[in-house]
Amino acid sequence: MKPTPTFCKADYQFLRELILKSKNSTNTKEANQLSQELDRAVISKESELDNSTIRINSIVTIEDVNAKKQMKIQIVLPSAADLKQSKISVLAPLSVAIIGFKQNDEVDWELPAGIKTLKVIAVDNTEVHHS
Repeated sequence: MKPTPTFCKADYQFLRELILKSKNSTNTKEANQLSQELDRAVISKESELDNSTIRINSIVTIEDVNAKKQMKIQIVLPSAADLKQSKISVLAPLSVAIIGFKQNDEVDWELPAGIKTLKVIAVDNTEVHHS
């Protein structure tokens, strides 16, 4: 059973708009998945959001549970995405898989090769600018 994602209101509204804008783009599938996540999400006040919750601009360390491999990424807006710097667009499948979850959550990530189980090892929100 997947944990329930949590978003602060500002991120939630922002992501809803992003989904509407990307409906015609190459990310339609991801936009739909993100939309489904938002549909079942808990919306929380910015001040009450757990500091280990993954949101836009979070720096996240995740582990591929089966391969025992860790990677560190930052979830950013599509315009700021840069794979060389491990900055992953919020509409990328990996970001959609983990956004809204928090430290120690395990989530399944669907890949063309099958499903991977990812564990959220650490979440750093120092880069998150509170609006």
